[in-house]
Amino acid sequence: MNSALRGLGWYRGRPWLASALAGGGVCALLAAGAPAANAATSTGAPPLTILTPGANNGNGDIFLAPDSGGNYASGPEIVTNTGKVVWFHPLPTGEAATDFRTQTYLGQPVLTWFQSGANGAPGMDVIYNDHFQQIATVHPGNGYQPDLHEFLITPWNTALITATYQTTANLTSIGGPADQTVIDGVAQEIDIQTGKVLFTWNSADHVPYSDSHVPLPSSASQPWDWFHINAVHLDTDGNLLISSRHTWTVYKVNRRTGQIMWELGGKQSSFTLRAAPGQVLDSAGEIFAWQHDPEGLGHGIYTVFDDESNGLVTLLPYSRADTIQLNLQTHVATLVKSVDQPEGLVAAATGNAQTTRNGDLFVSWGNQPYLSEFSPSGKLLFNAELPAGVATYRAYRLPWNPPAN
Repeated sequence: MNSALRGLGWYRGRPWLASALAGGGVCALLAAGAPAANAATSTGAPPLTILTPGANNGNGDIFLAPDSGGNYASGPEIVTNTGKVVWFHPLPTGEAATDFRTQTYLGQPVLTWFQSGANGAPGMDVIYNDHFQQIATVHPGNGYQPDLHEFLITPWNTALITATYQTTANLTSIGGPADQTVIDGVAQEIDIQTGKVLFTWNSADHVPYSDSHVPLPSSASQPWDWFHINAVHLDTDGNLLISSRHTWTVYKVNRRTGQIMWELGGKQSSFTLRAAPGQVLDSAGEIFAWQHDPEGLGHGIYTVFDDESNGLVTLLPYSRADTIQLNLQTHVATLVKSVDQPEGLVAAATGNAQTTRNGDLFVSWGNQPYLSEFSPSGKLLFNAELPAGVATYRAYRLPWNPPAN
């Protein structure tokens, strides 16, 4: 069995996820909540087994939100790089958390995550203070639906979030029906204190449906998740980086006007894609595919978590975290380095790659239950494994020093 299929083990106990693989809507459906716990469910956090100890470098604790499919409790968790649990917040049965991390809000350290609702109830973004008390929630505005992928607090104390919008579209120009149900990807900036929508970007206003790599459904009434937004980040110049899993594209978007400034990857890439010596493009000639988590590091350098699979199709036999150099004058994007999944596995969904404060790269391997840290030269410094059937949407290494009780 290849590693893409092995990765599907995460979907056992998550039938609502497995059934979405054919349509490509895997991780969006996490927002529907975790399954009901079974009789053997543990109320404790799933253990993190350290495979390669190390990375004792002051980068902080590990922030993750394990979703166990019912075998353990699900919820936001902080652990040390030796596997010791610092804090775990088990969620009610049927709920799950994603994108758990520490951020700064109104000058103070806080804990943030997206929390799904049980039994199909809408989810919300949550803020806790450093005394582990809830102080705020954030919801999308203008009738859009909550989405699990992103909750980023800006330096000016607003929230960047992802959302979705289900509507119908005339797709006759690409061989589809005139009334196809579609799911558009939405990014919003929200005033946390008032809930006011400050900015909205809808994929359908800027990206043609023909850019999607997802086949049209057999029925017009079946929702077509053609875009699948999975990140909205700030680039170093204050504009936005928006990632679409299903167009294989990272879009740089003007935060004031919403206009696309450039596209990296996909069918209308602004850049010629190249691989530096020792690096390879995938079998589709792309630097990444089904990707997550673009991060701007400055000087035209970006990192991207590169899934290279949707669970059914695989373009490389392993997932990786890519470092890409953009040349805006020559319009060339070069894959300058990458780190591969240490066990040689490919992730069918989710994942992230965080550049830590000392320049290491901390990687959560998506639906594969592994977390790793690499030096800037690509040396594996740390590797850990969650139990079989447990995974986390993202994971981070961040400093966290709450006041003593």
